[in-house]
Amino acid sequence: MTVELSLTRLAGSELSDRLLVVGPSLGTSVALLWRDCAMVLGGQFEVIGWDLPGHGAGHPATRPFTVGDIAGELSERVEALAGGRRVAYAGVSFGGAVGFELATRHESPFEAVVCIGAAPRIGLPEMWHERAALVRRAGTPVMVEGSAQRWFAPGFVERAPRIAGALLRALADADKESYAVACEALAEFEAGAAVKPVRVLVGEHDVVVSPGIADRVLGGCGHLPPAEDPAAVAEMVVQVLEEMRCPTTTA
Repeated sequence: MTVELSLTRLAGSELSDRLLVVGPSLGTSVALLWRDCAMVLGGQFEVIGWDLPGHGAGHPATRPFTVGDIAGELSERVEALAGGRRVAYAGVSFGGAVGFELATRHESPFEAVVCIGAAPRIGLPEMWHERAALVRRAGTPVMVEGSAQRWFAPGFVERAPRIAGALLRALADADKESYAVACEALAEFEAGAAVKPVRVLVGEHDVVVSPGIADRVLGGCGHLPPAEDPAAVAEMVVQVLEEMRCPTTTA
């Protein structure tokens, strides 16, 4: 099925040699999550972000969707935007789940995938179904207090109240039905075997995904590293793409 995705250029231009597509965490606006990190990356890539339905610039969901539905729609949209350029992907949490799915697809335009704060399965299905029911009943503002604790490393909210506050307000503003449907998509999600290069980055203080599964650990970060330490994440994304033999510039 088709999912209507909203895509936004965050940095760089269509004249950039390479295209990097970035994805959001559940409850976040991709522009708020990736903005500062994208500005660092924009010297080497055109950086385009996508929003979940009902989040950020995304239109509310009108029907259920799966992680695979989003990966399929994103692949089609990006194929048309790439214009023959080399394409890579980096996504956080839900966006990372989409990354794992993209990595299983021979036909996807993405040469390499970076999954941040994500795993081949995130949480237990019953947890996601319970959260979906809660949000349908009480709305997305009910998630703000818990997310403030899960999303950020200790002390980040106090050190960067503007950034944390903007992300949490975006969560409260997210469409509750779209958020609930996204929870149900994560309940069903389990990644298959990758056929494209993939690397996993996890924050040192992430309480959602264990740093023990990571290829690289992002020091001082929690579950949303692109917002917590944009420069370090940008540097590490470039490094791991180079390791996967996907140089950031063409010869």
